[in-house]
Amino acid sequence: MTTEALSASSSRLLEGPHGAKPKKLTISRIGVYAFLVLAALFFLMPLWVMVVTSLKGMPEIQMRNLFAWPSELTFEPWIKAWDTACTGRDCNGLKPGFWNSVKITAVGTVFSIVIAAMNGYALSFWRYKGANILFGLLLFGAFVPYQVVIYPLILAFRQVGLFGTFPAIIIVHTIFGMPILTLLFRNFFVSLPPELFKAARVDGAGFWQIFFQIMLPMSVPIAIVAVILQVTGIWNDFLFGTVFAGRENMPMTVQLNNIVQTTTGVREYNVHMAATILTAAVPLAVYFISGKWFVRGIAAGAVKG
Repeated sequence: MTTEALSASSSRLLEGPHGAKPKKLTISRIGVYAFLVLAALFFLMPLWVMVVTSLKGMPEIQMRNLFAWPSELTFEPWIKAWDTACTGRDCNGLKPGFWNSVKITAVGTVFSIVIAAMNGYALSFWRYKGANILFGLLLFGAFVPYQVVIYPLILAFRQVGLFGTFPAIIIVHTIFGMPILTLLFRNFFVSLPPELFKAARVDGAGFWQIFFQIMLPMSVPIAIVAVILQVTGIWNDFLFGTVFAGRENMPMTVQLNNIVQTTTGVREYNVHMAATILTAAVPLAVYFISGKWFVRGIAAGAVKG
């Protein structure tokens, strides 16, 4: 019996955590694989069209062979989109907008995540009178349409002399990222064992010491989730960049729109496609690199509480 039990246990270990792999394909399994392949092809088809179009010259594009690989490969549209494409009167390509987007995204992400982490920590362990009301107001703010508060924000920034400046766009992204990020951090901190906080209090640790030495190092998974959400949200933003950034701080999405809308003769679809791929490259890279961390962060407490 002992030998049989050991052999059974060994076979279960070899099967892995999800059971044994099927030895033959069934009709239902083939149907699932076929559906997944078709879905992947459907969603990848626009990306394929963008890539092949960006690598063609205009004469080949005008032949309307949309899906074909270019007969003469050229990277000239990419160089033009990056360096010399006209965004209105300026012909500096996407390069200025790219670096503006990098600055806005980096600073806005850091500010919003740090403030949201402190809010979530305070709402989880340092309950004060009216904390639940404040948390409810923050959640309410997550569902307020952006368009409703744009005009009041314009008036407020104009009064203090910040409208159309770099600090203005950072403050706007920090404000509108606050509700959902605070919810993420608050739910994550609530899922942690309260004994950690109590033990630190017994040892004499204060608000900031507990936050920086205990809570913040433990919140890396949910912080990565917040980084992914905020980076993609700020990088892809068009409305706030158009209204609040000012001409000198226009992000990449605004300049992409200007490139597409600026028409002098023939529309250069290859340049447009190259500019679009360049604009989308950073969010795609973030998801490809940090996708597994996103799932881990969500499972670690983002939907608890």
